[in-house]
Amino acid sequence: MRRRHRRPVRRRHPASPSARRRRAGYLFSLPGLAFLGLFLAYPLLYNVWMSVHDVDLGTLLGGASRFNGLDNYRATVTDPDFWHAVRLSIVFTLASLLFQFVIGFALALLFARPFPLNGLLRSLLLVAWLLPPVVSGTLFRWMLDGESGAYNALLRATGLGALSHDWLTDPSTSLAGVVFANVWVGVPFNMLLLLVGLHTIDPELHEAAAIDGASVWQRFRWITLPLMRPVSVTVLLLGLVYTFKVFDIIFVMTGGGPVDATSVLSLYVYEIFFRFFRFGEGAAAGLLLLLVPLLAGGLYVHRLRREGEAA
Repeated sequence: MRRRHRRPVRRRHPASPSARRRRAGYLFSLPGLAFLGLFLAYPLLYNVWMSVHDVDLGTLLGGASRFNGLDNYRATVTDPDFWHAVRLSIVFTLASLLFQFVIGFALALLFARPFPLNGLLRSLLLVAWLLPPVVSGTLFRWMLDGESGAYNALLRATGLGALSHDWLTDPSTSLAGVVFANVWVGVPFNMLLLLVGLHTIDPELHEAAAIDGASVWQRFRWITLPLMRPVSVTVLLLGLVYTFKVFDIIFVMTGGGPVDATSVLSLYVYEIFFRFFRFGEGAAAGLLLLLVPLLAGGLYVHRLRREGEAA
């Protein structure tokens, strides 16, 4: 009788702990990836598709839209209203960043020192940041109202009634009004981040400089400012991302008016979409609006990576 040769049984080696952890990491990340794909990647790709097609209300409902290449981008960049909105966005963003950072830095320096009711006052300041932007916009629309506004009432009560003004209905002051509201909202965020940065500075550096005869200004100029530079850059980059795309506060306060005096780029995109129903041009303008936050976000991530490597 012939002996049957048994085939050698291949034993499966158990997966290493690192491989199991890697597979588990992929499984745990699937819900997050699905969420990003559904609510971020798909709308963004669909927006890119619309920006190169002739999409209006009829073609959007009918499903037949004509490919037109870069015509939507060409129509957007040749529209004078687009460049007017770009200029307003730049002014609004730079003014907001300047006042938010300076006031936030001053408050951070104040709250870095212990004094009675420090925690209570700091908590009260956070209310401006915790309120929904729509609520903040409604509040400032009432405060700056020309007839029943609290700001004009305060001016009249202090004998400065001649300065009372229709702040949000005058094209010369409406942009300043929405900047004022946005600064009020953004100051607590700047203060918190800058306060954390101030607490990382070793107090012995200031004590040694004071012993050597350095004044308060010299200690601030040569110790605080250089050591706060990384935190300051981070705060400004995050502020740029948040401020350039502000929509809700301006929409609630002025709706882009009067006579487009506050029609920043985000409101321009909104009007192209939902007022004129030119969805292709609106998608192109929206992608152009996205460039500045993307650039600022890329710089922020690059800076974090460099700081991680340096550490």
